[in-house]
Amino acid sequence: MPITPDISHDFDFEIGHWTVRHRRLRDRLLGCTQWDEFDGTAHTRPVLGGNGNIEDNVLQFPGESIRALAIRSYDPVEQSWAIWWLASNDPHRMEVPVRGRFEDGVGRFFAEDLLRGEPVLTRFLWLQTETETPRWEQAMSGDGGDTWETNWTMDFTRA
Repeated sequence: MPITPDISHDFDFEIGHWTVRHRRLRDRLLGCTQWDEFDGTAHTRPVLGGNGNIEDNVLQFPGESIRALAIRSYDPVEQSWAIWWLASNDPHRMEVPVRGRFEDGVGRFFAEDLLRGEPVLTRFLWLQTETETPRWEQAMSGDGGDTWETNWTMDFTRA
């Protein structure tokens, strides 16, 4: 009998169609307090036999609309997820993946990256995943994780 890999159900809450309310800080790690708010949609479907999913986004940025994908894959050996971001406004550049897992109902994912040529830490949080209105937050730290600046939030509502 073949061995079946463990299937993660961490992102099952996100499968389906969503309307999304975005709030994005205009400048990151510069003390900016100005936010842009805009609408979008997301459609998430499972792939990789349930150990992955693809989130297809339409983001109605002020002045332009773009498409973007969140690509997620689960490693049952490490019991962790990797998440990549690919957007139509830079279609040959896939973002550095954040990696992490869900614990106590919160998804926490981290990556080392660069911002304006300087090293930063990036953090994704998935919150309220057991509700009808899950929330995603992105934050960055320029001091090794001592402090975090939230720079993007997405509030999801079933379409």
